[in-house]
Amino acid sequence: QVQLVESGGGLVQAGGSLRLSCAASGRAFSNYVMGWFRQAPGKEREFVAAIRKTDGNTYHADSVQGRFTISRDNAKNTAYLQMNSLIPQDTAVYSCAASRRVFFSTTALTNDRNYDDWGQGTQVTVSS
Repeated sequence: QVQLVESGGGLVQAGGSLRLSCAASGRAFSNYVMGWFRQAPGKEREFVAAIRKTDGNTYHADSVQGRFTISRDNAKNTAYLQMNSLIPQDTAVYSCAASRRVFFSTTALTNDRNYDDWGQGTQVTVSS
C-alpha cells in the first residue's frame, strides 16, 4: 500500500497553467503505475493520464492530449501533472492513483477500478 497526497490545485484563468504534484509514501514508488483522474460536479470520474512504472511510457486522454503532461520522479517519490492551456471544462477535483498491476492494454490503464490507492484530491477551477 502507498499513501498519496496531491497538491498544486487552485483557481486559474482560462489559458493559464498549473502543475499538480502527487507525493507518495510507503512502499517503493517505482513499483507503481501512476494515474491522474478527475471528477467534475455531477459527472463520473474520468481518466486523465497515466505513466508506466518500468518504461515510463505515458498515456493521455484525448481531451487533454497536447495540453497536459504526466511525469514522475522516482527519486522524489512524486508524480506530476503539468496542465497548460486550461479551459473551463477542465474544472474538477483531480486525484492521483497508484497500481502495482501489470497492464497489458491502454484500456486497462484508463479504468479507475485497476488502481488500488488514491489520494484525497485537489480542486482545480478554471474561470472563463
